[in-house]
Amino acid sequence: MPLLETTRRLGRLRRPAPPPAARTIGLLAGSGRFPILFAEAARRQGYAVACVGIQYEASEELRDLCATFDVVGVAKMGRMIRTFRRRGAAEIVMAGKVTKNVIYTPMRWLHRRNRADNRDDSLLLSVIAEFERDGMTFTSALDYAPELLVKEGVLTRRQPTPSERADIQFGWLMAKEMGRLDVGQSVAVKEKATLAIEAIEGTDRCIERAGGLCKAGGWTLVKVAKPQQDMRFDVPTVGLVTIENLRKAGARVLAIEADRTIVVDQPDVVALADRYGMTIVAVRDGYAA
Repeated sequence: MPLLETTRRLGRLRRPAPPPAARTIGLLAGSGRFPILFAEAARRQGYAVACVGIQYEASEELRDLCATFDVVGVAKMGRMIRTFRRRGAAEIVMAGKVTKNVIYTPMRWLHRRNRADNRDDSLLLSVIAEFERDGMTFTSALDYAPELLVKEGVLTRRQPTPSERADIQFGWLMAKEMGRLDVGQSVAVKEKATLAIEAIEGTDRCIERAGGLCKAGGWTLVKVAKPQQDMRFDVPTVGLVTIENLRKAGARVLAIEADRTIVVDQPDVVALADRYGMTIVAVRDGYAA
């Protein structure tokens, strides 16, 4: 066999196989930084992110981070499913906030489903069930970005005082009970009295209400995961906006649950709290480390 032909054949045999196509992961994106951080983490890990952004909620920044970016109205579940199928995404993660009071406007149709109630978990699990009927599965975004979960300890320079620790313990019991009932995840406390609890309005409005009721300030917000927390959705999350709202409302302490709370842009959050002389502490079982 001529040398040239032999060389060509060996070249064909030794040519490396082309790299496998990037696996597609679907992102159902609400508002805030969490979807952006997930998209960045998934892309670093070699995934192609097919994003379906909730209209009026998802950030346009996702358009440049994701392989595909489609915007769908919050009530258009069939369109969401068809879009993910068209984009080749069978595994979906849910990240970011969707304003909860929308369930009483365009998502009103969800209430006609055959459910015992319309609490947050019931609604979101029914959404997941719709996707699963079409062969899609939901996983936790934190499987891809576990570093976002806060570790136990006092994160800021300022330590909680003994009376603030007592308020944390008191607020922990209240917040866990509210979570067990699937009402909300945050409770505002001062001197072992409950100022405000979070319900459908969300954490920021709860903070605002607590500030209006406690003009003297110096109160504590306790935010926890539900005892039955499904880590695929509605994981408690705090960020820079949380700190700004707490300062405006006169809060002094933010207590969150270690290993079950997302702190978005944690170095910046801690630096801002330090600038305002606030305390952030991540606790287990209601007692500060």
